[in-house]
Amino acid sequence: MPEMVFRRRRLPHQDVEGHPVFITACLEGSLSASGLSQIDAYRRELDHRRKPHAMSLADWEHLKQRLLFGFVDNVLDGRSPVESLQDDAQAKIVRDAFLNFADERYTLLAFVVMPSHHHWLFLPNETWSALAVKRETGRSGRRRTPREIISHSIQSYTATMCNRARGSTGVYWQHETFDHWARDESETLRIIRYIERNPVKAGLARSPESYAWSSASIRAQLRLQPGQAIPKVA
Repeated sequence: MPEMVFRRRRLPHQDVEGHPVFITACLEGSLSASGLSQIDAYRRELDHRRKPHAMSLADWEHLKQRLLFGFVDNVLDGRSPVESLQDDAQAKIVRDAFLNFADERYTLLAFVVMPSHHHWLFLPNETWSALAVKRETGRSGRRRTPREIISHSIQSYTATMCNRARGSTGVYWQHETFDHWARDESETLRIIRYIERNPVKAGLARSPESYAWSSASIRAQLRLQPGQAIPKVA
């Protein structure tokens, strides 16, 4: 049984060793007050639902995460009050950041940079993760998981560079990300399809591969099958 680390702030976060992580990060202000209220209300409603009798607690928590993820994405795919990533320069910064540590810190399975948010799916490299966590040993407070270390690095770097590109300062990303772990190969492939089809679903592209800021365009260029890793240099 893989080790699971569970944390809850405003949102639930689960880290399961050896499983890919699906992360959504939103621009600060991209979710309206109404959208945030809808998400909070739906999360509370899920928390109050009764677990189906035949379902294990772990399966029930996983299903609730999936339902919350889908709800959030439907809110995000509507018109957002903040869409800084429509700017090609900023979208390129985020795309290149995902590619930069591929094959080193993680196996990159899919990503897409949308106008108001990004999605990405990756599997932390076990060797790198062990060293990264070890480096944090002895520091005050709890140790971060590999998912937290990797995500924080991407968010921090892209925030700095995107602010520089737009000649601005201040908070760029919403503080907390939405994350979900993939249980098996079938779910991994489903998430990859979901990520790469997001621009089509949102009306931004006619086909997944025609959207510039997505792993689908790289996958088509290199003739990679769904499930094959996106390489560092593409």
